Amino acid sequence: QVQLVESGGGLVQAGGSLRLSCAASGRTLSMYAMGWFRQAPGKERDFVAAISRSGGDTYYADSVKDRFTISRDNFKVSLQMNSLKPEDTAVYYCAATKTYSRTTYYHAAGQYDYWGQGAQVTVSS
Repeated sequence: QVQLVESGGGLVQAGGSLRLSCAASGRTLSMYAMGWFRQAPGKERDFVAAISRSGGDTYYADSVKDRFTISRDNFKVSLQMNSLKPEDTAVYYCAATKTYSRTTYYHAAGQYDYWGQGAQVTVSS
């Protein structure tokens, strides 16, 4: 079982930046591809960004491309969020899936086996 814990959420003004981090309690993430998703009130959970085991392959939703950056090491995955907009307000979840591929990333929620509890990000206008 992989327990993921997010940190770094909060309240920021539009145009500001936040950095989310996600770590697994008591273990490494070296065998897991990682992703970030978000869910706004009354909406479905949407894909935000994904990264392969190696960290060399990344993929972003069009809505965050060029503003958000996903990165990782063997112990945590981070999401640097710049130029934040009010529509980025949501609960952000990190997710992990075990894979033997070092280069594959996943962008569908159903492809992930483990989820964090979520971190609230609120962007005020």
